[in-house]
Amino acid sequence: MLNIFRYFATILAISLLFTACSQKKPIEKPTIFEEKQDIIEKLSKKVDDTSIYIEKDAYFNNYFKPWKQERLSYKELEAKWGFSYRYKKVYLENHQLATTEWFDKKIDNANFENYNKEPKKAITLKNTNVRVLPTNSPMFYNPSLPGEGFPFDYNQNSLLKINTPLLVSHLSKDRAWAFVESHFVGGWVEINSIAFVDDDFIKEFTSNDYFIATKEKFAIYDPIFREYIKVGTIFPKKDESYIVAKKDDSLNAKIAYINIEDMYVEQMPLAYTYENRTKILKEFIDEPYGWAGLLNNRDCSSFTQDYFSVFGKYLHRNSKAQTTNGKYYDISQLNLDEKKEFIRKNGVPFSTLVYLKGHIMLYMGIENNEPLVVHNVWSVKLKDKDNKEFRYIIGKTAITTLEPAKEQEGFTQDSNILNKVLGITIL
Repeated sequence: MLNIFRYFATILAISLLFTACSQKKPIEKPTIFEEKQDIIEKLSKKVDDTSIYIEKDAYFNNYFKPWKQERLSYKELEAKWGFSYRYKKVYLENHQLATTEWFDKKIDNANFENYNKEPKKAITLKNTNVRVLPTNSPMFYNPSLPGEGFPFDYNQNSLLKINTPLLVSHLSKDRAWAFVESHFVGGWVEINSIAFVDDDFIKEFTSNDYFIATKEKFAIYDPIFREYIKVGTIFPKKDESYIVAKKDDSLNAKIAYINIEDMYVEQMPLAYTYENRTKILKEFIDEPYGWAGLLNNRDCSSFTQDYFSVFGKYLHRNSKAQTTNGKYYDISQLNLDEKKEFIRKNGVPFSTLVYLKGHIMLYMGIENNEPLVVHNVWSVKLKDKDNKEFRYIIGKTAITTLEPAKEQEGFTQDSNILNKVLGITIL
């Protein structure tokens, strides 16, 4: 009889344990949306098609600015900002600290004695990494810390698309690298990724209709494979062909013509209709996060920059600078509920940027009374039961609430992106 009692007591205890576990934390509504396509179209349909101010001429004035300059616009000290990394603890690809000798070698090779002495105009021949120092070696802060290491290579400054106009200051001492300025970023590019242009090339390149890529990572051929093209890449069109640059043996650019199927490019700018907003945004969803364009992907600000480029709206490159591309409203002193309410009342869906330090998001509208944003985001900080920080990895372009990962165990107010939102910019 005693054994039977113990048996049922054990069963009851196990049952209570599983019941307690299942009720430990109520299931909350998801804050990261996987059912994306219907949400994009639904919210886009609600938007006035004239809610963004298109500035096609201003866009191209910026894009071709390097070909209108006689000298790089950066002062030499500003151009050498990356040298400051030598005073920090920087880890290389083998997770060993970079030595003073390693930095001295890179800085000497940078050859800034010749900065801005004989600038030359050029163009990118492919999608091109812009590096802080003239080397492909990555620079990480302590890779053992959450949020450091891959993909945060601090030697990666940005990514230039094929067909981007450049102004070249000078070459590195080993002539493997060129220090360049583009319409939005400056830094070091590999010499085999560019070609030098003359007035005849510029005239031919700039005297045609401009088309822009509306599909992501399709291949072009010349006649063999040339590049995977990103949304926002610009191609002049002449007759039925599209223009790219080829280089001769002296690294001078020549006009070349390629074929691109109509489904991949459209004349710029596209009309800002709900069909186009939906079509373009779908190209970005689920793209892997790419710090400063690493691995031919995007980070938060290159996503917003490329999204609006298709519609002829020019945005600066980094998140802070993009807040100046429209009317900025400071909401940093509001509490969480007040921030949401301000965005609900004042935000213009698909034309409003939501800003926090180091990050930018595109406001899409309201679903179930929650403001939704789309952004390319790496992670959200969480804490484990020992109060130790770790990262919940999103790692892609995603549609979320303003409080992504709120339903995850370990979420705190320190984790809350909304808590860090400083303002919105209406474009």
